[in-house]
Amino acid sequence: MPPRSPKSSQPIEGLTPDEARAEHLRLAAEIAEHDRHYYQEDAPAVSDAEYDALRRRYDALEAAFPELATPESLSRKIGAAPAEKFAKVKHVVPMLSLGNVFSDEEVREFVARVRRFLGLSEDAPLAFTAEPKIDGLSCSLRYEHGRLVSAATRGDGFEGEDVTANIRTIDQIPAELRGGFGPVLDVRGEVYMTHRDFAALNERQAAAQKQKFANPRNAAAGSLRQLDPAVTAGRPLRFFAYAWGEASELPAKTQKGVIEAFSHLGFPVNPLTRICANVEEMLEHYRAIEAQRATLGYDIDGVVYKVDDIALQARLGFVSRAPRWAVAHKFPAEQATTILRGIEINVGRTGALTPVARLEPVTVGGVVVSNATLHNEDEIERKDVRVGDTVVVQRAGDVIPQIVEVRLDKRPPDAKPYEFPHVCPVCGSAALREIDEKTGEADVVRRCTGSLVCAAQAVERLKHFASRNAMDIEGLGDKQIEYFYQEGLIKTASDIFTLQARDEAGLSRLKNREGFGETSVRNLFAAIDARRRVPINKFIYALGVRHVGETNAKRLARHFPDFQQLRAAASAAEPGGEAFAAFDEIDGLGPVVAEALHDFFAEPHNEREIDALLEHVTLEPMPAVESSSPVAGKTVVFTGSLERLTRDEAKAQAERFGAKISGSVSKKTDLVVAGPGAGSKLTKAKELGVEVISEDEWFALTGQG
Repeated sequence: MPPRSPKSSQPIEGLTPDEARAEHLRLAAEIAEHDRHYYQEDAPAVSDAEYDALRRRYDALEAAFPELATPESLSRKIGAAPAEKFAKVKHVVPMLSLGNVFSDEEVREFVARVRRFLGLSEDAPLAFTAEPKIDGLSCSLRYEHGRLVSAATRGDGFEGEDVTANIRTIDQIPAELRGGFGPVLDVRGEVYMTHRDFAALNERQAAAQKQKFANPRNAAAGSLRQLDPAVTAGRPLRFFAYAWGEASELPAKTQKGVIEAFSHLGFPVNPLTRICANVEEMLEHYRAIEAQRATLGYDIDGVVYKVDDIALQARLGFVSRAPRWAVAHKFPAEQATTILRGIEINVGRTGALTPVARLEPVTVGGVVVSNATLHNEDEIERKDVRVGDTVVVQRAGDVIPQIVEVRLDKRPPDAKPYEFPHVCPVCGSAALREIDEKTGEADVVRRCTGSLVCAAQAVERLKHFASRNAMDIEGLGDKQIEYFYQEGLIKTASDIFTLQARDEAGLSRLKNREGFGETSVRNLFAAIDARRRVPINKFIYALGVRHVGETNAKRLARHFPDFQQLRAAASAAEPGGEAFAAFDEIDGLGPVVAEALHDFFAEPHNEREIDALLEHVTLEPMPAVESSSPVAGKTVVFTGSLERLTRDEAKAQAERFGAKISGSVSKKTDLVVAGPGAGSKLTKAKELGVEVISEDEWFALTGQG
């Protein structure tokens, strides 16, 4: 039996560096898999609470072991990809999601972190706004010269769904701003539905023998995402404005001031928004809102805190998936008790065997649920979950809940411990837990070894390849891929691009198949043709290399604008060699990603499939970032004590100018910014002849005076 891996409940201070690194990698894989389920498949496998717990454990590991923290340490997705049926709208300013906290202590740490980043003392004034976190659908409203010209959902944060016609049917959203405004104003807020309106809508759905909505959030989202605006017009949607994107000018210098200005322009704003001068006032308002939660008449799931001073917001900037100047303080998850009727095993794209509990249906927070995550086999053993057990389930949001407790006093006498399968339920191949060569510990996930013969993996890899954030082939969704695979029409990704030729040669005859009319077939082929030219980062991500998410794909695309260079470098990057070390110098990658890239590109089957793909797909470079900046594209190292900026602020600023940040000096370093006390990095820079400048010279170089 392989050695057991450290449990996530093990105190972090008791972990060795190798144990921490191993758990860090396992959590990264789990988070990436959950992100794929949630954002690409619209089928989350864990609750918000469990997902948040994974991220919190991940953050705690990095806090205790700073060497683990890299830009790739957490998945950088922001939201769900745009739906196929709507046109797409690019957000000029990305619509980022918020980080979450769950306790008073975490709120205090958030405030302390903001102060540290800004270099503010504990007694320096620092105000925050506190407002209810509305549980609805985020939307961006673009006004030009005071008139509404477009509206879009959040989508993946960079590109959303065009819902302009539907937004115009909501009475609370003005078609023209009172008194007008400047050339551009992008107002952002939440489309939602009240409890009373939701109940009335479901009554009408039932009377019309139509499916009822699970909760007000789903009802609001479903109502806004109607192809016929007349349907949306008949739905009782409402709106709260609370943020902004692109703006030619702002009417105030504070968050609260801008929101008050929105009210004067004609937007509904939440009356429970308050200014808080310190942490105690923030927590006091959180508890006050929580006490009112049941009487508000609409769903909220927490309180959002934002730094009030907009100039300070700009200094704080963003991490990849959230602003540094804001955080959501979530309410506790809701719970219910039910019976576990069975345990099923799902096989994912990477061969991971994921257990799912089948429950006696139970209502939790107004939603009927029948599935729960069981996470992995260690979790089943730790909680001693057995079929027939009475269990406490918890949910936060409309997702599969988690089992948080087993009621042992109600366990049936014949209940037996669950035996996790050691063979894949799809193909019968051995299912193993990989052993980390460095730590000797077993991976927390058991994986099918039949990657080339397992239908579950093949289908899931194809779904990933065609998904929104990868190749983005409209009309080739999960159901279509499953059908084409079962019919033998698409077995590999390259088969997608030969489908039309085979159809025209009479080998597939799609038009003669049920569900495929002439128009749908023509549209599918057009969508495939539209993706014969794609950005290189999309293609890299679509390949499905382990540990290469969207962020790493972008980093690789920036470093290797020619895909063939990446192939050659990865194939040559055997662990311990010079080519392997070169990947470690790319900011945010590291040895785990380098090894995964080598394993992938050194595999002949993969190489043949890539060759086949490149016969049909042309790769385009990523758009340049801040190309006008004198440091754009340069690799910059900060060392010593900075006096005008904190180190985090300096790095964030450099990235905004298009620079690449590195933590070490090498022959590939272009510029070193050295402050007082600079040591070995400065010495190495001088040895290598790398340009060295002071902090003041950095400000002058980047045009900041």
